[in-house]
Amino acid sequence: MDYLNNKFDIIVVGAGHAGCEAAISAAKLGCKVLLCTLNVDNIALMPCNPAIGGPAKSTLVREIDALGGVMGEVADATYIQMKMLNSSKGPAVRALRAQSDKKEYMNYMRNIIENNDNIYLKQCCITELLVKDGAVCGAVDEFGIEYSARAVVLTTGTSLEGRIWVGLRSYSAGRLGEKAAIGLSESLNKLGIQTKKLKTGTPARVDKRTIDYSKMTIQPGDDELNFYSFKPNRPIRPQYPCYLTRTNEKTHEIIKANLDKSPMFQGLIHGVGPRYCPSIEDKIVRFSENPSHHIFIEPEGLGTYEVYIQGFSSSLPADVQLQMLRSLPGLEKAHVIKPAYAVEYDYVPAVQTLHSLMSKDVKGLFFGGQINGTSGYEEAAAQGLIAGINAVNYLNGSEMLELSRSSSYIGTLIDDLVTKDIEDPYRMLTSRSEYRLLLRQDNADARLTPIGHKIGLIDDTQYKIFTDKQEAILREQQRLMETKVSATDEVNSILAKYNENIERGMKLGELLKRPNIDYKILKELDSETAQLNVARDVYEQVEILIKYDGYLKRQEYQVEQGSKLEKYRIPDDIDYSKLEHISSETRDKLSKIRPKTLAQASRIGGVKPADISVLMVMLDRHSIAKTITE
Repeated sequence: MDYLNNKFDIIVVGAGHAGCEAAISAAKLGCKVLLCTLNVDNIALMPCNPAIGGPAKSTLVREIDALGGVMGEVADATYIQMKMLNSSKGPAVRALRAQSDKKEYMNYMRNIIENNDNIYLKQCCITELLVKDGAVCGAVDEFGIEYSARAVVLTTGTSLEGRIWVGLRSYSAGRLGEKAAIGLSESLNKLGIQTKKLKTGTPARVDKRTIDYSKMTIQPGDDELNFYSFKPNRPIRPQYPCYLTRTNEKTHEIIKANLDKSPMFQGLIHGVGPRYCPSIEDKIVRFSENPSHHIFIEPEGLGTYEVYIQGFSSSLPADVQLQMLRSLPGLEKAHVIKPAYAVEYDYVPAVQTLHSLMSKDVKGLFFGGQINGTSGYEEAAAQGLIAGINAVNYLNGSEMLELSRSSSYIGTLIDDLVTKDIEDPYRMLTSRSEYRLLLRQDNADARLTPIGHKIGLIDDTQYKIFTDKQEAILREQQRLMETKVSATDEVNSILAKYNENIERGMKLGELLKRPNIDYKILKELDSETAQLNVARDVYEQVEILIKYDGYLKRQEYQVEQGSKLEKYRIPDDIDYSKLEHISSETRDKLSKIRPKTLAQASRIGGVKPADISVLMVMLDRHSIAKTITE
């Protein structure tokens, strides 16, 4: 009954995608969690695009699910369209994307939260952190009420000192219709934690009844459904289409004629915007040679007329936005429900945190999501999950969960954040992972479910489903590598349909390695394969493991080679200022980030291979390098 005295184990500040994962994971692990939010009606809000997944992001969602998080489950339960992107390409870049029912998603997530007896919801604005002897011990809200806890997770999104811009007009807000979080930045600064500014934006929302879809290209969902969660019994729901239109010369002329009304181009916004999701003004200026840009029309849900104009974010004045929108085919009579806007907000550069996402300066203080300089619901949820797990580990005195780059996209994401100075909102991309062939969305369960089970977020029932699947994959893989098909006329007549033939008997596994052959074709060739009725998620894994065997082994070798530097620990108390033969810039960066291993040091921006060689020699010379036993 400690909640009667405002005493909790963990305080989570913010109930967006990061805050929800942090609170739910910590509560599942037995902690009493106070979940503070500016508006309890906006839990798990999608303030930008009403979708989950896409390139690289879908891998994050599946990894969250494999560890025991909830984003994948909620996305599966509330989709209105499922689509596998890059389906004709290799498995490393295939990406599931769910168009979500925005309100259903929020309601489903809130239901999970409200059905957990360990989570206490509170609508308030946290303005100050309480710290004693270098460790967090609670927080204070705008009304002066104190809450005590030995761990705090900050997941403030774009609310921290947020300011919205529509044209040259601005006002204090974290999101349209929601106040900004004022005061917490000052509290962080007083604790020696640096904050900086970033900027993001969102497009206008339009009334679908004023859209002429006949002038657009329909974008349907997939006939063969895929899902995010590895849990069974995913719901089969009706799918609804999105649509595609394009900008044109008139659109571009309107934008160019009004750049003087853009706060970005007038230098009023100082935060850097997302490089990989620029505003339409940025696109027109930066890619002036491109006569047209894709614009996707996406429903926000089944219970609303609001439609999201994907690819058309802007900070131009509302009247100019209307001209721009009505220049697009199919939107000539568009009625705008909500204008596009830019939002500038404070974030905490994550080089001030450890891989556990705990502050280097204040023990028990964790950060997750956009406050760390990221962009995207999926990146936020991944960090929130790790921060929530590690907040519990901190309270219990347990080892922190720190995922490696070779184990997951989550590990890559966090390593990039805490190792590199992020100057613009960070977005997860497949190109950011040097091990992307091993770290696919389809095998996230194989990589991370054992960790989720060990932590306690994957129950025994789900773990049994996982182990049964892995055994089935191994069984079928071995069977295909042992089963032979003869070079009969009947077999070659089937293979001829796929521009293939064999001159001698061949193992099914060897045949599967051919580019034109997939598992479904093997069913035509071999009666046993046809009769076994192997589950799709099993035979798809078997096909990838066999077909890409050489590439996978090559990347596993790269992981092994890359792990050598990971084995060299750098003592926490090393004084980089005394190291010779490296530049002062390198010394400053090493002192600021304080890498744990030579491998992490090598990934710091501006640190050269020669610097690592010098550092290794210096460590050996002073006999302070320690090799981690495998």
